[in-house]
Amino acid sequence: MQTYSEVIDYLYKRLPVFHRIGPAAYKASLDNIIKLCDAIGNPQKQLPVIHVAGTNGKGSTSHYLASVLQSAGYKNVGLHTSPHLKDFRERIKVNGIPMPEQDVVDFVNAHKNLTEQIDCSFFELSVAMTFWYFAKQKCDIAVIETGLGGRLDSTNIVDPIVSVITNISFDHMALLGNTLPLIAAEKAGIIKPYKPVVIGETQAETKPIFEQKAKECHSPILFADSVYKIDGAAQVQENGKLYLSLNVLKKEKPFLQNLKSELNGFYQQKNICTVLATIDVLNEKGYHINEQAIRDGVAKVVSQTGLLGRWQTISNSPLTIADTGHNEAGIKEVLAQLNATPHKQLHFVFGMVNDKDPDKVLALLPKNAIYYFCKANIPRALNEKELATIAGKFGLHGESFPTVKEALTAAQKTAAKDDLVFVGGSTFIVAEAI
Repeated sequence: MQTYSEVIDYLYKRLPVFHRIGPAAYKASLDNIIKLCDAIGNPQKQLPVIHVAGTNGKGSTSHYLASVLQSAGYKNVGLHTSPHLKDFRERIKVNGIPMPEQDVVDFVNAHKNLTEQIDCSFFELSVAMTFWYFAKQKCDIAVIETGLGGRLDSTNIVDPIVSVITNISFDHMALLGNTLPLIAAEKAGIIKPYKPVVIGETQAETKPIFEQKAKECHSPILFADSVYKIDGAAQVQENGKLYLSLNVLKKEKPFLQNLKSELNGFYQQKNICTVLATIDVLNEKGYHINEQAIRDGVAKVVSQTGLLGRWQTISNSPLTIADTGHNEAGIKEVLAQLNATPHKQLHFVFGMVNDKDPDKVLALLPKNAIYYFCKANIPRALNEKELATIAGKFGLHGESFPTVKEALTAAQKTAAKDDLVFVGGSTFIVAEAI
């Protein structure tokens, strides 16, 4: 395999890929990743790591942390996230720059026999590749987002400076459990002995789970929302660009006034508090991250990290916004922002995957929107006609389209000047739209 496209084609065809085929690709064990990393010299042991898990917000939180660390002057800040939207290399970035194609080719070619012998998954290989590349780049620090869960996630062989768990909601219940405490117990698996943990959101059902695990591990635990609160948030225009402007309180006293975030979804308020609490822990550990680095990193999070798909405006005429929120909690946050965004008629380009129960999400969606049901180009995608039939039971009506492109084109043609087109329901719908 000589070219990047040949290597990516090989990875998709040879290795089980969760985002394409779903739970069949999930390996409920760390054995493979341990074997892989042993064989390549355990590069993860060379990396100072911030390990981030959670149902919602872990991607945004990871990007914020990486951007702030870049603004604080740290050399070669690594950032691992998943899934990717357009290009595999989005998963593995240093200072916001994706891993070079040639490095991907070299790694896969060098370890092809090993990966086939171990029979590893796509995600296991990508995590090992991440650790190898970050070690090669001599990263000062790496922000590592989990893929799914925590306890048995392939990233969970790191020894972090701090663990971060953003929040707990219902997602991937077939693999993680069907109650919030069960899901929390899986996420709590990233808490390591004597290493601090930051919990983004205090929830009555999950707080005791985290406290018990932290106690067992002798780990200091900090609930971010017990320290930081947002006292007012608004979208503001500055130099033709839309920002979320926040007034932050620390222990009920003014702390950061007019903190501007390049990610302008209102739901980012929770993530900002999680980020600030994590920065406090890093500073206690000897890192040097001042107020200016926080302001700069939060204001430039998209431009410094290349983050896609978080309340992203993809067209202004008509106004078309895409967001990757896809589970019950994520959709609630999205709908709150849609309600706060001025528009006459809402046009909803919508699709889902076939291995999740759609009812909880469909029950939340507005009945007065015009729907354009569609199917992403992956094996996991729920058939658009089947989705339309299920949605009809919840009073949601519209047309069906076999592709995201056709649905988006139809929505934008139909929408009037003062209407709003929203694209979502699945990460993969957003990936194709942008």
